[in-house]
Amino acid sequence: MIVVFDIGGTSIKYAGWKENQLVSRGNFSTPDCFEKFIAKMKEIVGRYDNVEGVAISSPGAVNVEKGCIEGVSAISYLHNRPILQQLEEYLQLPVSIENDAVCAGIAEMSLGVGKNVNNSIFIVIGTGIGGSIFINRKVYKGSHLFGGEFGLIKPYASKKLSLLATAVHKAEEYSEATGTEIDGKKLFELANAGDAVAQDYLNQMYDGIAQALYNIQVILDPEIIIVGGGVSTQAILIENISVRLQKLLKIEKIDDIMPQVVACKYGNDANLIGAAINYELLFT
Repeated sequence: MIVVFDIGGTSIKYAGWKENQLVSRGNFSTPDCFEKFIAKMKEIVGRYDNVEGVAISSPGAVNVEKGCIEGVSAISYLHNRPILQQLEEYLQLPVSIENDAVCAGIAEMSLGVGKNVNNSIFIVIGTGIGGSIFINRKVYKGSHLFGGEFGLIKPYASKKLSLLATAVHKAEEYSEATGTEIDGKKLFELANAGDAVAQDYLNQMYDGIAQALYNIQVILDPEIIIVGGGVSTQAILIENISVRLQKLLKIEKIDDIMPQVVACKYGNDANLIGAAINYELLFT
């Protein structure tokens, strides 16, 4: 049994991983300090029998070689400390840590929609936008661990993609423009019902994502672009991104390099599954 944790800014999901399946799932609020964080992890691990190790999906720039998280996340107490060593000493178990978007990508490349491809992009669209890059089936993090930080792309040389192209931010803009409080899910519902304002905001989101993916495609040329995050369940999102991306490529007469654009298979479980697979790759 491996106990798996997916660390988020407001809550932490956990589960057991046994025979390629998640079992006995749960979650708890993200603690406000490191001492409470490791104590809660130890408590959770103690609930499972025959635990071999602990696998963690974490936000931030995870430096696997140094066993630390080098910032860029909402949980500052995790940063720039020998967290891998500290956890292994405290839990008295082998521990693996990897970036959450990388974990999600590992899940899809190992068991999901990317299992039969060599080169892929995994883009996660949530409150912000992140992702991971796989070249010859191996994760590519770059020289400064920033490979896959797609949310920082500025498709129109102005705002970054994380602000331009998420349903969360477009819902906020809709709310401000109309005086009606809605969330991203409601924005899609309104657009599907024919609300022209909602449709316009979603079209802006599709355009921004497609423009960013065009740049990624002509640089990295992946076979497949996998879309994750809550909005990936919206079939209209995948369709609109694909149509726009193909148009952009066709303008330059290079639409023969059009990748397959698909929704991820494992949804909200991808981080947990990928963390468990990552542990197995390291320790078995």
